[in-house]
Amino acid sequence: MSTRARLIAIPAALLVTAGGTAGVLVATGQPGGQPASVITQSPSAQDNQAQTSLATITRGDLSAQINVNGTLGYAGAHTVTNHTTGTYTSLPAAGRVFTAGDVLYRVDRAPVVLLPGSIPAYRTLARGISGVDVRQLNAALAALGYRTDRTSKYFGYATQTALEKLQAHLRATQTGELTLGQAVFLPGAIRVRSVQPVAGSTAMPGQSVFTASGTRRVVKLNLPTTQQTYVKVGNRVVITLADARTITGKITKVGTAAVPPSESSGTTATVPIEITPSHPARTGKLDQAPVLVAITTVTVHDALAVPINALVALAGGGYAVEIAPGTGGRRLVPVTPGMFDDAGGLVAVSGDQLTAGMRVVVPST
Repeated sequence: MSTRARLIAIPAALLVTAGGTAGVLVATGQPGGQPASVITQSPSAQDNQAQTSLATITRGDLSAQINVNGTLGYAGAHTVTNHTTGTYTSLPAAGRVFTAGDVLYRVDRAPVVLLPGSIPAYRTLARGISGVDVRQLNAALAALGYRTDRTSKYFGYATQTALEKLQAHLRATQTGELTLGQAVFLPGAIRVRSVQPVAGSTAMPGQSVFTASGTRRVVKLNLPTTQQTYVKVGNRVVITLADARTITGKITKVGTAAVPPSESSGTTATVPIEITPSHPARTGKLDQAPVLVAITTVTVHDALAVPINALVALAGGGYAVEIAPGTGGRRLVPVTPGMFDDAGGLVAVSGDQLTAGMRVVVPST
């Protein structure tokens, strides 16, 4: 009678035993780990070769993955605040993209322009004034092609002339100064998410006009802290879009602070993860779209691999695979299991008597 049991990869919840006899051998494992639980099958049901088939030992790369739900959208979050008084005569629509030099909205038909910079406008800038905000204005005008010293902190004749030319281009009153409320400084291009006021309503200083994001496509997800050790910046991922298409990407940001449990995340604390798609144009333009992310946590290169259910648990401990030679009987060969590739249904194995191309016995499906 054979003293072995074949490894069957099935959920533990489906395990059924009868009459107190030993049941099916079940293996569960973490990436790179060993099976966590073993239940030996009664040997009386093992040797029915009519219920088996053959698989080939392969050599290649194996990867362990975890699957997490995520949201496809855009990086960054901005709020555009109004600093002038009047009536909104033009407002953008959600989804509109603006770049430096574009008119964001109009109050009393006067344009409010987007300029590149990171310091929020907080005062009127005019000739004779100096400061880091003036240097930001000079750099912004230079970036738009106007002749100014981008490193100068001083608002001089060159700045005034460049500003007049910009105002003429925007069909605004050519004052040669930048009144507070005439420009919004942001680091880059933006995409409108939601607009608060409506055209014709009263514009008041301090009022939020619209929220926006950047234009870089990203996937965001909240990873349970129990899985945080499996991921790091640079991990490869496969993103399944809402239309079932898949694209690749990699993790570009891993949060350093845990987010407490909430109604949306359940009872588990999470860590925010940001992923950049390898081909952003293939992700479409939907914002806040649900996606499924398969994160590759570990990769083993040039490994011998067999189907998980080819593993045989030996009565004396350890594992083996059943080799089926071209002629003659079958034989057991001891192996050491390595990483489990659950997505591919494979496990890395090592053993002195194994070579790629050998045929191993697996249960028939």
